[in-house]
Formats: sequence, structure tokens, C-alpha cells
Amino acid sequence: MNLSIVIPLLNEEDSLEQLFSRIDNVCYSNNLSYEIWFVDDGSTDLSWSIIENMKVQHPQIHAIKFSRNYGKSQALHAAFERTNGEVVITMDADLQDFPEEIPELYKMVTEDNYDIVSGWKKKRFDNVMTKNVPSKLFNAAARKVSGVYLHDFNCGLKAYKKQVVKSIDVYGDMHRYIPVLAANAGFRRITEKEVQHQARPYGTSKFGTERFIRGFLDLVTLWFVSRFGGRPMHFFGAVGTVMFIVGFLSALWLGVSKLIDVARGIYGHLITNNPWFYIALTMMIMGTLLFIAGFLGEMIIRTNREHKNYNIDDVI
Repeated sequence: MNLSIVIPLLNEEDSLEQLFSRIDNVCYSNNLSYEIWFVDDGSTDLSWSIIENMKVQHPQIHAIKFSRNYGKSQALHAAFERTNGEVVITMDADLQDFPEEIPELYKMVTEDNYDIVSGWKKKRFDNVMTKNVPSKLFNAAARKVSGVYLHDFNCGLKAYKKQVVKSIDVYGDMHRYIPVLAANAGFRRITEKEVQHQARPYGTSKFGTERFIRGFLDLVTLWFVSRFGGRPMHFFGAVGTVMFIVGFLSALWLGVSKLIDVARGIYGHLITNNPWFYIALTMMIMGTLLFIAGFLGEMIIRTNREHKNYNIDDVI
């Protein structure tokens, strides 16, 4: 199979039939065999019923229904486990992405041998202050921290080699950082393609400005996990050891100073009156705790097994 097209959705009843029709026309005219995986992320409208009706007439449609809203990352994770296509393409269900981009994305992966081709919505039709400006700031920070130089991390239209989606674990709100996760896993051939974008014709956006705050927090998490996730002792143990040594040497200096004063016949200077005593004690305690945190992190990594954090209500 040439293509697996993964489409997460939440309350998109008005756009689903038109979206499928455009995808089907594009794939048929380009002689591409394909399957579609819709993931209903807790819709409360008629989205699931529409998908069921389309499935009756079009066997290439598959769908997953979550018991409630879990988020885009969980939706992608559930679909990635089931895809069979040589190339996996993700796109949004709101018709802001153009299915007509699919053949070129497919060729860039299969013929140009890219691991990931990420869409770049250079010309956006969103609110400037609430979407465009925060998005530019967010993408600039993501490029700087991650080392992956893409203009638009948030674009839902992306193409992946099958090996990529089978090798990475998308969790939390990490869907916007899949290229970074892939780069950390060794897939370095990542590029972007300028794609068309249009205003949403139906419904309302499911993402507010708070997504940028969560995005920055996830970026910090990703930076830490990519460097120390496999060996937390390298971070916590190193910092804890340095703090303990500094605290111990400070306490030792205080003790030696006290002994020197006693040898000189100077009495009455209590160590506990010196602020350095409490600084040294605090650093030794914190250093010990950080070292223990690193040790516990190592134990958790060796005993923990990843498990899905979503419930599937139905699969068709």
C-alpha cells in the first residue's frame, strides 16, 4: 500500500465527506493505493455516524473512536500503531489543509528519500495576534532549542516514512514535536515544503492561545528527555554530587576554623551563628536528595513499561 492517511478529528461533521471526496479523487488520479484512518477524539456531534456511513461504501476507510477527548498526540499514537502504508501522511480534518498536496509529499519521501516532510504554512489565514505572531515566536524558540530547523512545527500536514512512525512514541502534547522525536531517534533527513492554507470553512478551532504555553513547557521537557531521559543519573547525580561536595567542603572549612580558634584560645564563636553553616547543610541535603532522585529515575526506567493512556471505544 502506498499511503496511510491519518486524520484526527473533533466535532468535524460538516467537513468529513468533502475531505474524503477530495482525498479519494487525488489518490485515484495519481494511481496511489491508500487507506484512511480517522480518529474520533471524543466528538459530541455526528462525526462518528458519518464515518460509519462512509465506511459502508468505501472499505479503504478505517476509524478509531475514543471514549472521550484525549488529545491529538494520543489520536496519532493510536493510528500509527495500525497504519500499513509505505508513507504515512497526517492532516487535519477541518479543510484548512489541502489534500491536493498529497502526491508531492509522497514523491518527496519515496523519490527524494526524506524521512519526514513537514508542511510550512507560509501564508496563513488565521488571526494575526492570537495565532500568527505567537506561532512565529513559538517556532523560533523551538528551532533554537531543538536544533531542528523548521518554520512551522504546528502544521498538521506532514509525510513520514513508515519506519519513522513505527519507531517513535508520541505522548502528552508532543505531536507538534514529532520531527524532533524522530531526529533524536536517528532520522535526520527532515525537510519542509511550503503548502497552501485556507481559513476554516466550518466550525471553530479546537486550540486556543494556551497551546503555546503548553508547547513551550513541552519543549523544555523534550530538551531534557532527549539529553538525559535515558540516563537521569547523569543530570541529577552530577548536580547532586557537586552540591554535596561544595556543602561538605564548606562544613569542613567551618570545622577546621573552629579547631584553629580553639587552639589559639579563642572561645565563644559558635559555628551555628555563621550563615555558611546553614548554607553548607542545605547544599549537602539537596545534593543527597538529587542523587537519590537520579538513582530512582534509573530504577524507574529499567522497570517501567510504556502503556497507552487512552481508551478506545470502537474500531471499524
